[in-house]
Amino acid sequence: MAGDTKDLAIQAKARIRKILYITIATASKNCEPWNSPVYSAFDKSYTFYWCSWTENQHSRNIRENKNVFVVIYDSAAPEGAGFGVYMKGKAYQLGIENIGEIIKALKLLYGRKNKKPKHPREFLKLFPRRIFRFVPEKVWVNSEGSVKGNFVDTRVDITNEILK
Repeated sequence: MAGDTKDLAIQAKARIRKILYITIATASKNCEPWNSPVYSAFDKSYTFYWCSWTENQHSRNIRENKNVFVVIYDSAAPEGAGFGVYMKGKAYQLGIENIGEIIKALKLLYGRKNKKPKHPREFLKLFPRRIFRFVPEKVWVNSEGSVKGNFVDTRVDITNEILK
């Protein structure tokens, strides 16, 4: 799995394109952890979007604590063949002041499944779901290492290759 960061970034971008669900790890203001898979889409700068009910635990956590960790991986990969993309960053619930970005997110999300986007009003005011945005600040992929002759799963920072 080892390689230079450019090759690893190419693999990471391919994985991001392939996998439809990201796993988001959030924490409440009291530092209680929560982990959720969400259907997502992303733009050319690798900002990720999803829609969720405002009362889901991860949605409440994001309103209380914007620090989020995201993992993208193929859960069906055989042992030893897994390749994951790990990202640390900030997540935000989008509101009426972000209408342009909501429209963009809906086009990306529904375009990924070849469907017509829902109207932005369905993600505002009295409606139950909102659009969320995740902006990565650091990006890693897994690699292989050895400590005292034992296999260890390591991380390689590819932030500069992904978030140029």
